[in-house]
Amino acid sequence: MGLMDMLGGLMGGNKAPQSGNSLLDSVLPMLLKGGALGGLAGLIGKFASAGLGHKASSWVGTGPNADLHPDEVEQALGSDTISQLASKAGISTDQAKGGLASMLPNLINHLTPNGSVPTGNLAKMMKGLDFSKILGGLGG
Repeated sequence: MGLMDMLGGLMGGNKAPQSGNSLLDSVLPMLLKGGALGGLAGLIGKFASAGLGHKASSWVGTGPNADLHPDEVEQALGSDTISQLASKAGISTDQAKGGLASMLPNLINHLTPNGSVPTGNLAKMMKGLDFSKILGGLGG
C-alpha cells in the first residue's frame, strides 16, 4: 500500500492508516483521537510520568533525539499496552518493546517538526510524512 493510500485512510474518518509495518499499524490507531494512548500529547505524557520526560522532550525539540531502551518503553506504556500492541502486530512483547524503542523517538520527532506538540488533527499532521524515515531499518 502506498503513502497516499495510507493518508487516504487517515483522512477518511476514524480508520487508522496501514503503513505495511505491523507494529506501526498497531500504534497509529492508539494515537488517533479517542485512542488508548490519548493522542500525541498523551503518549508524551506517559513518558514524562514514568520519569522519562527529558527523553520525550528531546524527541519534540529540534535537537538530537535521545535513545530509548526497550525496558523504558514498557516503563512508560505499561506491560498491558505492550502486550496489546504485540498481539495486534503478531509479534512477541520483546519484539514490540524493541521496535517501539526504535520507532517512537522518530515518530514523535516527525510529528513535532517545530519543536512543540501541535494541537491540530493527527491525520492532517501526518500528511506528507515519509514513514520510511520513521521506520528506519525496521522490517514489516
